[in-house]
This record gives sequence, C-alpha cells and structure tokens, in this order.
Amino acid sequence: MPKPLISRELIAQLPKSDLHLHLDGSLRLETLLDLAKQHQIKLPSRTKSGLLDLVFKRAYKNLPEYLRGFEFTVACLQDAESLERVAYELCMDCRAENVFYAEIRFAPQLHVRGSFGIRQVLKAVCKGLERAKREINRDPAVRSGALPRFEAGVIVCALRFFLPVFGEHYKAYFEALPTAPADEIYSMASLELARAAISAAEDDGLPVVGLDLAGQESGFPAKDHLAAYQLAHEHFLGKTVHAGEDYGPESIFQAITDCHADRIGHGTWLFSARHIRDKSITDKRAYIDKLVRYVADRRITLEVCLTSNQQTIPELRDDLRRHPFRKMREARCSISLCTDNRLVSRTTVTDEVEKAVTTFGLDARALKDILIYGFKRSFFYGSYAEKRDWVRSVLNHLEDTLAAAGHDVRGGRRG
Repeated sequence: MPKPLISRELIAQLPKSDLHLHLDGSLRLETLLDLAKQHQIKLPSRTKSGLLDLVFKRAYKNLPEYLRGFEFTVACLQDAESLERVAYELCMDCRAENVFYAEIRFAPQLHVRGSFGIRQVLKAVCKGLERAKREINRDPAVRSGALPRFEAGVIVCALRFFLPVFGEHYKAYFEALPTAPADEIYSMASLELARAAISAAEDDGLPVVGLDLAGQESGFPAKDHLAAYQLAHEHFLGKTVHAGEDYGPESIFQAITDCHADRIGHGTWLFSARHIRDKSITDKRAYIDKLVRYVADRRITLEVCLTSNQQTIPELRDDLRRHPFRKMREARCSISLCTDNRLVSRTTVTDEVEKAVTTFGLDARALKDILIYGFKRSFFYGSYAEKRDWVRSVLNHLEDTLAAAGHDVRGGRRG
C-alpha cells in the first residue's frame, strides 16, 4: 500500500521552529506602511503591491538589492513602541503557522537613538515577545497539555563591519576613535554588544539567548570579534555565526574555532572546494572532509535558509537541487530549516519545509528528525530539565500529528 504524501496542509499543521529569523526582515507589510507614515519615512511606494514590486521581490539581482529593504524597515524601528509591536506581531505570525519556537535576531545597535540605548532596545523587543507568549499560552489547549507552549528568545547580532551611515551609535565610534583601525572599532562594538546581552540576560532576566555575527564575510573575518565571543562563551550564551554564505569553508572553520559557534547560519559552501581561498590549504578535499566530520560529530547545527539562498546565490536560483542540503543530510549533519527573513524573502517556515520535502524527497521520518532538531538545538531560555520536558511535548505532538495523517513514526517512551 503506497505511503500517503506529505502535503502542504500537513506541513502547516506540524510543530515547527525558526532558529534563524531576522526581526527587521520579517515585518508585516501593512505594519511597515503604517510605521513609515507614523514616522514620516519615505518609502518607494505607499501600497503593499508597490513595495512587493519594487523592494520585496521574489528574486533579486544580487545581495545589495536583497539588502535594500532593510534600509526602510530599520528606519521605521527607532523607538520602543515600534520594536515591541513588530516583535509581538512576528511571534503571532509564527504561531499562526504552528511555529512553537522562534529565536528572533537583530542588531540592537542599529536602533539606538539618543537616550534610547541598547538596554532599552532589548527591553522593548523582549516586551513584545513576552506579550505574545502570554496571549498564546493562555489557550486552554496549551494549559491542558494538548498543545506545546510557545517559546521565543532573542539573539543579538554583531556586525562584521559597519559605516557611520549605519546609525548614530556606529557613527559615534568613528567620531570617538578617528585614527583607530576599522577592525578594532568593529571588535569594540561587538564586545559592547556582548556585554549588553549578558547584562540583559543575567541582570534584567530577559530572554536574550545568543550572540550572532552578521554581514559580509569576505574581508571581514570572524576573528575580529574573538573577544565578544569569548565573553559570550564564558557566560554560557548561545553562539551562532553567519558563515559559509558568501565565503568558503574557512569561514565556517573560523566560526567554530575562534568563536566557539554552536550553530552556523547558512553554511551553504561547507562542501565547496572551489570556494576555499586560503592558499596554504593544498589538499582541499581532505580539509573539507575533516571539517564536515567535525561539524557533524559536534552536532554544530546548520541553520538552512533555502529561499534566501536562492535569492542571493545565482547558481541556486533556477535549480534548488544544487543546494548542498542533500549532502548535509548524507553527512548526518544537524540541520534546521529556517526563513531568514519572512518579508524580504517572502516566505514562511511552511514554505521552507515544503521546498525541502518536494525538492529533496524527504519522507516522514526524515522530516520528523529535521523538525525536532530545531527544538533540540535551540538556545532555550530555561533549565535543561525544562527544555527536555518541553521538547518531549513537542515531539509527542509532532508524532501524533504525523500518525493522524497516516505516517506513524512514533518510537521510544512517551513522557
């Protein structure tokens, strides 16, 4: 008897996570329009259809065009009320498609203005998260244990490089240190951010769960931010790094050695010998084999964003089968499917999972393993015992939902 297909409807019902989710790339279009009007920010269009045609497209010519949308979204997020609103709405949008866990990342220093400092920025975003959690988890089905509770945390993003025009906080660094080398300024800014994140988590009790490093990899190595990551490591903060997206395997190696990365954002060129630029690496295949084995063995999770990769990497645009997702699975890597940016990439977690299922032929058991890894490898804000109980509740719901659709992949003790 043939096995039932994994339909989009079933994928939408399954419990999912999103570990790589940028706040400023995931606004509701109507919210962007409303905030722009409120703050008198000029947009390329004042209609949803116009913005989709001009800014938030299905396909982009290059990475700079992809990033253009952030110019407008960040400009609208310069006060506590706006940040709280978009954080709240993003959590509600996630839960609407049965995403039960979201780690929302953003660069707080982009939103600093006057006396509205990093600490206030983090408090505003976390206030939005907590409001959404309270509303969602009041559901009688959650209280009875029939549904897992919704959880969310914040990951702060340091930038590999920045310019004075990025915002007044970044501008102040260059003005205070006019003769300092740029890499030292980048390092100081990321260290300041790490300290703020640790203080928010330890002193304010905010669900700030991790540190990320974002921005152009080529020419801006992760080692410039070693001090920030060492401090985060010493304070048990989760660590993830955008790496292997527009640079090769050496970038991933640096992320896991210099920055103690627990997870890798994208990791697209993990298997690509032609992307190795370090001339001292003579046996490129052996280097990759060892790196892949290390990543897989240490369960360093790869935050895979299929749609985003298609939009920014031309060779994947017309044929997603060329994405290394299949190789990641064959190497037994820990993988989590993520959106990256719900607005800029015009996607949802359901879309990302559906792409993986249809393109790479995932069966129910493979899908179960991938989905549950998103919860297991999360930077959950709570004790390990609490996390285990929560993951078990998600796993039970995942297996029951699959079984109800004719895919019985249950196994082991329940509870």
